[in-house]
Amino acid sequence: MKNLCSRARFTGYTLDGGYADYTVANASFCFPLPDAFNDTSAAPLLCAGLIGYRSLRKTGDAQRLGLYGFGAAAHIIAQVARFQGREVFAFTRPGDVAAQEFARRLGAVWAGGSEESPPEKLDAAIIFAPAGPLVPYALRAVEKGGTVVCGGIHMTDIPSFPYRELWEERTLCSVANLTRLDAEEFFAIAPRVPVRTEIELFRLDQANAALKRLRSGRLTGAAVLVPRSAENT
Repeated sequence: MKNLCSRARFTGYTLDGGYADYTVANASFCFPLPDAFNDTSAAPLLCAGLIGYRSLRKTGDAQRLGLYGFGAAAHIIAQVARFQGREVFAFTRPGDVAAQEFARRLGAVWAGGSEESPPEKLDAAIIFAPAGPLVPYALRAVEKGGTVVCGGIHMTDIPSFPYRELWEERTLCSVANLTRLDAEEFFAIAPRVPVRTEIELFRLDQANAALKRLRSGRLTGAAVLVPRSAENT
């Protein structure tokens, strides 16, 4: 599969040019953006939304879905999951009342701390927070035969946990990049939901400040970097 290429390269990470005014791309991997979104509202769809959607597909037809880490990806995928008729259970940093209320506004039937047990067993869970210790919590939260998807590129080490938490045919898997089909499906469904992205704008020279806000959990939704004022874009 193309998304599992052993020689994958990423602009802005392994290749220079992430801040270029213009770029050249293979047309086979370019997608038209829905007209319903302007530049800034569409920005989170291109990474958080796409990876989130691939993570969602990995959960199959799970009805009760847990989302660990309610940030850029989760706030988009929660809306898609609700549109599909699923029940969303949101897990945030312990004590983050604002994030829990945000999740409820987007249709979560329950919201609590990441170390809490949901009121009922889940069919699947997606971990968006890059925190390995959440894996055992998510495995304990899912029903027999349930799935836990690790949706991040990076995650801290997963601690040792008893085999019984994986037993009973629970599945633990990761997501690497995405396929063309993921993008085609996601950009078709996003305007139908319709997805509403919660964004906070930062100038390019404020990138480190945006990352600091993100790491500290003081960012609601997604951060978007803009080269100039984007009030009218």
